[in-house]
Amino acid sequence: MSKANESCKQAPGKIVPLIDLNRCEGKGPCVSACPYEVLLVKVSSKEQRTGLSIKGKIKGFVHGWKYANVIHPDLCQACGECVKVCPEQAITLVRREVKLT
Repeated sequence: MSKANESCKQAPGKIVPLIDLNRCEGKGPCVSACPYEVLLVKVSSKEQRTGLSIKGKIKGFVHGWKYANVIHPDLCQACGECVKVCPEQAITLVRREVKLT
């Protein structure tokens, strides 16, 4: 069993990373730390930038509008490795909202 599996706390997709774009600088240690390839650093869309604080807009501009993005939430097993390595403390794990169809 891998170290990641030993530290997992939930079944896949129940808990997901939430990225605070006002804090994230898109440096990417979270991407390499995640054993399940849940995250990816990419340039944000204008829609994603809506609602940023002044500080968040300045950080975004300086870092080329790159942010960590949750691309595979169904794979997250709440191991917390991304939270541990984030230098800006921009990641928290939250219970995923259930969408009714």
